Amino acid sequence: MVERIEKPPEEWKKILSPESYRVSREKGTELAFTGKYHDCHEDGIYRCVCCGTDLFDSKTKFDSGTGWPSFWAPIAEDNVQTKTDRSLIMVRKEVLCARCDAHLGHVFDDGPEPTGKRYCMNSASLSFVKR
Repeated sequence: MVERIEKPPEEWKKILSPESYRVSREKGTELAFTGKYHDCHEDGIYRCVCCGTDLFDSKTKFDSGTGWPSFWAPIAEDNVQTKTDRSLIMVRKEVLCARCDAHLGHVFDDGPEPTGKRYCMNSASLSFVKR
């Protein structure tokens, strides 16, 4: 288990860009192919933009063709949580940071081996640290 972080909206607004706040705290999404990490091929770790929790390793990143950064597994299952999302016509699994409940994106069962998962994330919910 990760230690929880909770802040009121006013505090999140002080530390996040307007786009990162909209996506991570208000469950928004960025347009396909517009996020800064959708085409990033550098070696490193993707962290939660809100709390800094390590979420994904670039070694699990793959080109899904969707326009969003996609990964076949999180760094640790305990660092993310999923929740049923019925906000659109289809039922999806929302992915959240387990530490601060930041909306990261969604996970689908059409990814590559070894997991068969596609964690389709928003760049606005992530920060990147080069290895």
